[in-house]
Amino acid sequence: MPLDPTEHPDWEIALEAESRMKTCYQLGEELGLTKEELLPYGHYIAKVDYLKVMERLRDAPDGKFIEVTGITPTPLGEGKSTTTIGLLQGLGRRKKRVTACIRQPSGGPTMNIKGSAAGGGLSQVIPLAEFSLGLTGDINAVMNAHNLAMVALTARLQHERNYDDERLAKVGLRRLNIDPTRVEMGWVIDFCAQALRNIIIGIGGRMDGYMMQSRFQIASSSEVMAILAVARSLEDLRQRIGQIIVAYDKKDRPITCEDLEVAGAMTAWLRSAINPNLIQTIEGQPCFVHAGPFANIAIGQSSVIGDQICLKLADYHITESGFGADIGFEKFWNVKCRYLGKVPHVSVITATIRGLKHHGVTAGAPPCPPGRPIPKEYFEENLAWLEAGAANLLHHINIVKKSGVHPVVAINVFPTDTPAEIRLLRRIAEQSGARVAVSNHWRYGGEGALELADAVLDACEQPVSFRYLYEDDTPLSERIEKIAREVYGADGVEYSREAEAKLKEFENNPKYRDFATMMVKTHLSLTHDPTIKGAPKGWTLPIKDILVYGGARFLCPMAGEISLMPGTGSDPAFRRIDVDVKTGRVTGLF
Repeated sequence: MPLDPTEHPDWEIALEAESRMKTCYQLGEELGLTKEELLPYGHYIAKVDYLKVMERLRDAPDGKFIEVTGITPTPLGEGKSTTTIGLLQGLGRRKKRVTACIRQPSGGPTMNIKGSAAGGGLSQVIPLAEFSLGLTGDINAVMNAHNLAMVALTARLQHERNYDDERLAKVGLRRLNIDPTRVEMGWVIDFCAQALRNIIIGIGGRMDGYMMQSRFQIASSSEVMAILAVARSLEDLRQRIGQIIVAYDKKDRPITCEDLEVAGAMTAWLRSAINPNLIQTIEGQPCFVHAGPFANIAIGQSSVIGDQICLKLADYHITESGFGADIGFEKFWNVKCRYLGKVPHVSVITATIRGLKHHGVTAGAPPCPPGRPIPKEYFEENLAWLEAGAANLLHHINIVKKSGVHPVVAINVFPTDTPAEIRLLRRIAEQSGARVAVSNHWRYGGEGALELADAVLDACEQPVSFRYLYEDDTPLSERIEKIAREVYGADGVEYSREAEAKLKEFENNPKYRDFATMMVKTHLSLTHDPTIKGAPKGWTLPIKDILVYGGARFLCPMAGEISLMPGTGSDPAFRRIDVDVKTGRVTGLF
């Protein structure tokens, strides 16, 4: 019998379940994969050779496609990954051939306040330590590829300063005339390190590099990670890496990774990372892991390649999008579905009673600031707070409905939720026209997710009238306006002088017409301001800047003040993580 999650922490439950794990070959056989298509990393983890699988299954029909999103979360999240894994287990209990593809956790949240993204309770993926601490090295490969581009740039700046054209020519270099004040990239690290947000590099003599201002951002926000998420093949990835804009020259021309002659070496770091990873739930269902988190500052989706493989292998496939429907689902809907060429049948909106109370500010609910524990009052019955906060859920339901996809609200149950609260939330959600399921997968695993599994199966049988929010030829300004008004609920958009100048440049330059629109916004509010909760009205979305991802082919409008490098809180998770020196097992992960 599995351990009781009301009495044992997640890591103890995971360690106990790992004694019953299937080997990667058993998982592969159950999925119909051949041994040649599996690239084992030990006994229980494997990469899957996407080229071989897609070649063999090219003409196989696709399974039903299920997306998982959520409400606007508290800083600690509402259990979207737990719901994804619980639904996977629940469909498995219904004897369905099912897969899921989730994102690899970042070391930043894992070692900080939020913890890993392995799920929780009896709805987890295993092996937990390996999943949480690097898996097969994809994020490390992204970091190395990204930072190699910066090594190439900073070395080139130094050599062009120190050497004349004749000496540069002797080693086969031409002068690029890089403008050191217009370097677009920084460095990346997979931790929340606020002390690295703004740095000076190159301090020392002429042989110690070029002294200039620089910065770090968290690894999953790298354009390289975005490319890994959207690339359709190794050839596509190589081409996109070459188009990354690292800096501009003194005549405002872009300097790319191809110009720096580093794109090939960057791709070499990523040659294995392009293959998805295969692990399992604690109940033995197959779960793929590919690409990274953070839909607020990145695409925040599991990969196109991962979903392509799973749709061929399974009758039902679940994919996960980051944060709430305003961010993760919007990017899935209008960006990823275009890259993938597939549309979902269902979007599961994860909601918790505690999370909706946190949006009940108009009824007097206390705030839940980042870096602090969730207020204990959220775990006490309060129907007024819940009813007021449910406006946030209704807003997310309407976002999904705009796409033509069927919404299913998953009430992710906590032991402190009362029957009256559950009845109220079910009634509110059902009155909006959404299917609703109460799911206790955290406590009971797949058995606790059967109501959710049945609601999803029912929704999958209904026809979908999918429609994008905007057409491919819609100008950037109109896209931003539509997202602001129809997704976030703003009255309009206002631009800083810098953002307005860039907007005009991008709209007048035909090379940007097929670039995707990838909004950058706080995940803690429907607005740009993380302190504003609920579903506010009467506000305007400020766009401060627009970033260009030339390889991913994204234009990224930045709403409000947001950092690409999160900070570590005063009580981070690493204080409780350790290793049993006798067994080598990691303890304290959550």
